[in-house]
Amino acid sequence: MDNLIKVGMADLNTTKCPGVLTTLGLGSCVGIALYDRVTKVGGLAHIMLPNSTQVKNNSNRAKFADTAIYDLLDMMINLGAKKNNITAKLAGGAQMFSFSQANDIMKIGQRNAAASKEILNKLTIPIIAEDTGGNYGRTIELDTVTGLLMVKTIGYGIKQL
Repeated sequence: MDNLIKVGMADLNTTKCPGVLTTLGLGSCVGIALYDRVTKVGGLAHIMLPNSTQVKNNSNRAKFADTAIYDLLDMMINLGAKKNNITAKLAGGAQMFSFSQANDIMKIGQRNAAASKEILNKLTIPIIAEDTGGNYGRTIELDTVTGLLMVKTIGYGIKQL
């Protein structure tokens, strides 16, 4: 498929229809798929951490929910998307390891999902679907023709959001 654009970990990208954006290996990371249903512009971010202000090495803005979502939105608008038409879908945010202590700092997947929702809410971008949590990894594909987000998991099948 020559219109498939891969988004790596701590990475983001955008495309116009008929492109497909994909990212692999979402464990505690969260995939944030933004889509303008009118212009059919899509964007995908693969964030690793909730907040850029809590770490020293924060030069990669795509790594953090609080910076990646803003950058992704700007990139989409530069491709012709209109903010009022954009909706969001989320996947990932799993708890991949079990810990004997229920320490919030270790619940990185849950914190990533919460931070992503908070930023999208602040930007008034509605989240229309999500597949977050659990203890398993996901691979996702955003199809800009249909706006569907395909979520593939080992042992849990395929979902379309």
